[in-house]
Amino acid sequence: MARSHKPVIWSLFATGGTFAAFVTPVMILITGLAINFGLLPAEALSYERVLAVVQNPIGKGVVFLAIFLPAWHAAHRLRITAHDFGIRADKTVMTVCYSLAALATVVTIFVLLSI
Repeated sequence: MARSHKPVIWSLFATGGTFAAFVTPVMILITGLAINFGLLPAEALSYERVLAVVQNPIGKGVVFLAIFLPAWHAAHRLRITAHDFGIRADKTVMTVCYSLAALATVVTIFVLLSI
Protein backbone atom coordinates (compact mmCIF):
# COMPACT_ATOMS: atom_id res chain seq x y z
CA MET A 1 0.00 0.00 0.00
CA ALA A 2 1.42 3.38 -1.02
CA ARG A 3 1.85 6.06 1.61
CA SER A 4 0.13 9.35 1.09
CA HIS A 5 0.79 12.83 2.43
CA LYS A 6 -2.84 13.80 1.91
CA PRO A 7 -3.91 13.49 5.58
CA VAL A 8 -1.18 15.94 6.65
CA ILE A 9 -1.99 18.46 3.92
CA TRP A 10 -5.74 18.14 4.47
CA SER A 11 -5.39 18.62 8.22
CA LEU A 12 -3.32 21.79 7.71
CA PHE A 13 -5.81 22.98 5.08
CA ALA A 14 -8.84 22.38 7.30
CA THR A 15 -7.23 23.78 10.45
CA GLY A 16 -5.99 26.85 8.60
CA GLY A 17 -9.40 27.51 7.10
CA THR A 18 -11.16 27.08 10.43
CA PHE A 19 -8.66 29.26 12.26
CA ALA A 20 -8.90 31.97 9.61
CA ALA A 21 -12.70 31.83 9.66
CA PHE A 22 -12.81 32.42 13.40
CA VAL A 23 -9.86 34.80 13.87
CA THR A 24 -10.00 37.02 10.78
CA PRO A 25 -13.41 38.57 11.55
CA VAL A 26 -12.28 39.34 15.10
CA MET A 27 -9.09 40.95 13.80
CA ILE A 28 -11.11 43.03 11.34
CA LEU A 29 -13.51 44.04 14.10
CA ILE A 30 -10.71 45.13 16.44
CA THR A 31 -8.32 46.79 13.99
CA GLY A 32 -10.79 48.13 11.45
CA LEU A 33 -13.94 48.99 13.35
CA ALA A 34 -13.64 49.08 17.14
CA ILE A 35 -10.77 51.55 17.27
CA ASN A 36 -12.14 53.74 14.47
CA PHE A 37 -15.58 53.96 16.09
CA GLY A 38 -14.09 54.69 19.51
CA LEU A 39 -15.12 51.38 21.10
CA LEU A 40 -11.47 50.76 22.03
CA PRO A 41 -8.87 53.40 22.89
CA ALA A 42 -6.41 54.30 20.12
CA GLU A 43 -3.55 53.25 22.41
CA ALA A 44 -4.79 49.64 22.28
CA LEU A 45 -2.62 49.04 19.20
CA SER A 46 0.31 51.26 20.11
CA TYR A 47 3.79 50.01 19.27
CA GLU A 48 4.67 49.37 22.90
CA ARG A 49 1.54 47.29 23.58
CA VAL A 50 1.85 45.22 20.40
CA LEU A 51 5.55 44.62 21.10
CA ALA A 52 4.70 43.50 24.64
CA VAL A 53 2.16 41.02 23.27
CA VAL A 54 4.58 39.63 20.70
CA GLN A 55 7.37 39.30 23.28
CA ASN A 56 5.13 37.12 25.45
CA PRO A 57 5.41 33.39 24.59
CA ILE A 58 1.63 33.03 24.37
CA GLY A 59 1.45 36.08 22.09
CA LYS A 60 4.16 34.61 19.89
CA GLY A 61 2.16 31.40 19.66
CA VAL A 62 -0.98 33.23 18.61
CA VAL A 63 0.90 35.28 16.00
CA PHE A 64 2.57 32.11 14.73
CA LEU A 65 -0.78 30.34 14.37
CA ALA A 66 -2.32 33.40 12.70
CA ILE A 67 0.34 33.24 9.98
CA PHE A 68 1.24 29.53 9.81
CA LEU A 69 -2.22 27.97 9.51
CA PRO A 70 -3.74 30.35 6.92
CA ALA A 71 -0.53 30.10 4.84
CA TRP A 72 -0.96 26.33 4.51
CA HIS A 73 -4.67 26.75 3.83
CA ALA A 74 -3.87 29.27 1.08
CA ALA A 75 -1.20 26.99 -0.41
CA HIS A 76 -3.65 24.15 -0.83
CA ARG A 77 -6.35 26.51 -2.13
CA LEU A 78 -3.91 27.92 -4.72
CA ARG A 79 -2.94 24.41 -5.80
CA ILE A 80 -6.57 23.47 -6.39
CA THR A 81 -7.24 26.80 -8.15
CA ALA A 82 -4.31 26.21 -10.51
CA HIS A 83 -5.77 22.81 -11.34
CA ASP A 84 -9.17 24.39 -11.99
CA PHE A 85 -7.55 26.89 -14.37
CA GLY A 86 -6.14 24.01 -16.38
CA ILE A 87 -2.57 23.90 -15.12
CA ARG A 88 -2.00 20.16 -15.09
CA ALA A 89 1.63 20.14 -13.89
CA ASP A 90 0.46 19.17 -10.42
CA LYS A 91 3.87 18.15 -9.08
CA THR A 92 5.34 21.54 -9.99
CA VAL A 93 2.37 23.50 -8.67
CA MET A 94 2.34 21.42 -5.50
CA THR A 95 6.06 21.99 -4.96
CA VAL A 96 5.78 25.75 -5.50
CA CYS A 97 2.67 26.22 -3.33
CA TYR A 98 3.79 24.10 -0.41
CA SER A 99 7.35 25.43 -0.60
CA LEU A 100 5.99 28.97 -0.26
CA ALA A 101 3.93 27.90 2.75
CA ALA A 102 6.98 26.22 4.27
CA LEU A 103 9.05 29.35 3.60
CA ALA A 104 6.40 31.50 5.29
CA THR A 105 6.49 29.15 8.27
CA VAL A 106 10.28 29.27 8.56
CA VAL A 107 10.40 33.05 8.17
CA THR A 108 7.67 33.44 10.79
CA ILE A 109 9.57 31.25 13.24
CA PHE A 110 12.82 33.14 12.59
CA VAL A 111 11.23 36.58 13.03
CA LEU A 112 9.30 35.61 16.16
CA LEU A 113 12.37 34.09 17.77
CA SER A 114 14.39 37.23 17.01
CA ILE A 115 11.90 39.47 18.84
